Amino acid sequence: MYQSILGEQLESLKSSNQYRTFTTLSRICGQYPLAKLDGGAQKPVVVWCSNDYLGMSQHPLVREQMHLALETYGAGSGGSRNIGGSHELYGRLESSLADWHDKEAALVFPTGFGSNDATLQCLLRQIPDCVVASDERNHASIVNGIRATANERRVFRHNDVAHLEQILAGYPLERPKLVVFESIYSMDGDIAPVAQIVEVAKRFNALTYLDEVHAVGMYGPRGAGIAADLGVADKVDIVQGTMAKAIGVIGGYIASTRTLVDAVRSFATGFIFTTSLPPAITAGCLASVEHLKASSGEREQLHRNTQQLRERLKRHDIPVMPCSQTHVLPVLVGEAERCKAAANRLLQVHNIYLQPINYPSVPVGTERFRVNATPNHAAEQIDHLAASLRETFDHFAIPLASQAFAAEVA
Repeated sequence: MYQSILGEQLESLKSSNQYRTFTTLSRICGQYPLAKLDGGAQKPVVVWCSNDYLGMSQHPLVREQMHLALETYGAGSGGSRNIGGSHELYGRLESSLADWHDKEAALVFPTGFGSNDATLQCLLRQIPDCVVASDERNHASIVNGIRATANERRVFRHNDVAHLEQILAGYPLERPKLVVFESIYSMDGDIAPVAQIVEVAKRFNALTYLDEVHAVGMYGPRGAGIAADLGVADKVDIVQGTMAKAIGVIGGYIASTRTLVDAVRSFATGFIFTTSLPPAITAGCLASVEHLKASSGEREQLHRNTQQLRERLKRHDIPVMPCSQTHVLPVLVGEAERCKAAANRLLQVHNIYLQPINYPSVPVGTERFRVNATPNHAAEQIDHLAASLRETFDHFAIPLASQAFAAEVA
């Protein structure tokens, strides 16, 4: 009976083109963004949708420090920090992250999903009668953390400050409130009105929780994110980030006041009962963060390559969705089956890896490729991607920008 129930659900996923499949890619150390397909006999493919935004997973300093930590401390951490002890690299990494965001303290988690999930559950359970207001496009880890509690929750329209204000105005000033939003939304590549959201939240006595996972390392002074870029980081109560994207390794973190961080450390079950990051991973994260705080070269090259890619895609009439303001370039396909077929053709014919993004990750009718350049992509690879996308769009009769956005232009 149980196999039948689950099997039917899987078949439903497949019939609606929502079933997820993995492409086995083995990235080639020192040659990023190149990777070998399963088997590795054919020509390497070029990866165009990795979250390793700055190529820091390949950086010699990061790899050197990871090797050193492995030989010094061994492979594993020995358990949670309460049981296995908190090795000295953890303190150094948390101090570095707190300094990055100009906060009093930081706390590191094994994953970015875990840092959102555990922190939000903890805050909503520890602050009596707290109502949470969440942007409708917040990603799954935020939604999961909020839904796991019994707190009253309200969803405000995406980046709609007036709607948020309307929601907050409906509660007494003394009622605890938490406003949760992201700085850059990864499916659309748009930027939240961070300063305005923070101003409204403060006016109604609400805590602000800002997810900067797609911004840290790439925007703002020393790469500290969008809030720092706008000069409002000091007004954000809690910054959440990841070390699996621009930092290039894995792990999540929060940065805030000492009291708030200590409360999460002391009460969040998702932190207390989770095995800590291995020393080698922690050392790699620390090396990457320290490098990105001191070096602007990687992010400057990222933005140059992004601009070049935008220009090439425009020249080939490829429909980059106009919502994009950042390094994330959503290329509209608009139909799930064609999106999967186009991804397969790009891989098999053009040696380009792009993952199709279908519902429920994005609304039906907005199926897309989520394209991003890195500092490691060469000009020739950018040209090749644009030309290959045009050939693939023509092959499947996918509407080009001049067709897809004609109504908007008119």
